[in-house]
Amino acid sequence: VQDLNLKTKADLHPDLSISSFDFEISSGRFEFAVTGTFFQNILSIQTQSSGSSRKYDIKVKEKPYLAAGIADALIAEGLSPGETRTFNVFDPATMGQAPVVVRVAGKEDVLNMGRKKASTKVLLTFKGTTQKAWISEDGEILKEEGLLGIRLDKTSRHDALFGLPIKASQDLTEVVSSNVIIEHPEDLKHLKVKIEGISFDRLDLDGGRQRLEGQVLTIEKEGLADLKIGLTSSERTETSKNIENRFLQPTPFIQSDHEKIRGLAKKIVSEADLPLEKAKKILFWVYKNIEKRPVLSVPDALSTLENRIGDCNEHAILLAALSRAAGIPARIEAGLVYLNGRFYYHAWNLLYVGKWVTADSLFGQIPADITHIRFSGGIPENQLDLIGVVGKVKLTVIEPKPDKSGIKKNLVPMRSSESTG
Repeated sequence: VQDLNLKTKADLHPDLSISSFDFEISSGRFEFAVTGTFFQNILSIQTQSSGSSRKYDIKVKEKPYLAAGIADALIAEGLSPGETRTFNVFDPATMGQAPVVVRVAGKEDVLNMGRKKASTKVLLTFKGTTQKAWISEDGEILKEEGLLGIRLDKTSRHDALFGLPIKASQDLTEVVSSNVIIEHPEDLKHLKVKIEGISFDRLDLDGGRQRLEGQVLTIEKEGLADLKIGLTSSERTETSKNIENRFLQPTPFIQSDHEKIRGLAKKIVSEADLPLEKAKKILFWVYKNIEKRPVLSVPDALSTLENRIGDCNEHAILLAALSRAAGIPARIEAGLVYLNGRFYYHAWNLLYVGKWVTADSLFGQIPADITHIRFSGGIPENQLDLIGVVGKVKLTVIEPKPDKSGIKKNLVPMRSSESTG
């Protein structure tokens, strides 16, 4: 059991959009804090992690709101049943912004803490997932229903804690059973799966080593023999500069320009190493030196390096930082991976070593085995696209067929998505 402490404080404009904010998260040995100020579509932030303070300026497309302020903003606007409004919500935990479409369904009385209260029922659509909320006349959220079928009711602390089971429940990261048992996924070159139960909008399923045709996704494991040692001048102009500008840059969570990250990268690799050699050395350093343990945190590279523990998210973000510090463009991908008869949420990397190659420092794989199914990629905030996948996705392995080498039939039939908390 880990205690997770979150604190968000903000100063708002009269329209309840954000003027400035403070955000803190702590869990065990992990602590991360950020302060920010918005001015003319620029977010100026200062982060604090592992005793190091960093400053960044981030362009923001739309006027930002906090998720917690939507109810008050909605009441202030006085929307009528049937009307809609879009709020661009800023998440301090990812430094990302995404639209939330709010539609007023109508007036409705709800039973709350033993009393019937008048409320406005609203539907909030975010990343393809719709949640319901009942807001009182004074702006309090009385009830919510939505993600994973979870229902939240406003109540007293005593009633909230009464009757809670002592026994641990299933892990939220457990997604879906597989219709086959894959014995040696690292040996397979080809995988074909049927994906059901979710909308593909906003997901990054097609591209790279993945090919989507209808509901069928084919994954071909990339080879390393055809890597280019160098790029021509025209290729650098059209391809590499764009790659380097985006995926070599430090971010608030991928602190690739910090002296500790840069110093370690220089110790791990040498300037004479080819890109693939650098990538392998960095990957296996992370694989060997970061203890594999689930943690509750907003992962950032400095904290992971300091504490030397973490799950797939910490591994991926540290590998990205060290790779960028060594001159290797690096991205983070997220989706599902197969392990012991089931598919689980997972994060890994994509490294540019003459071409984009998958890499998993939690499993020590480059390229990553083909059961890594990408749903989102590029930057950490895109992982929020997985919200529409949680508790809904169903997978059926089509190829390799059960009688092929390295795979055998699972006598337990495919079950529906399992994501209970």
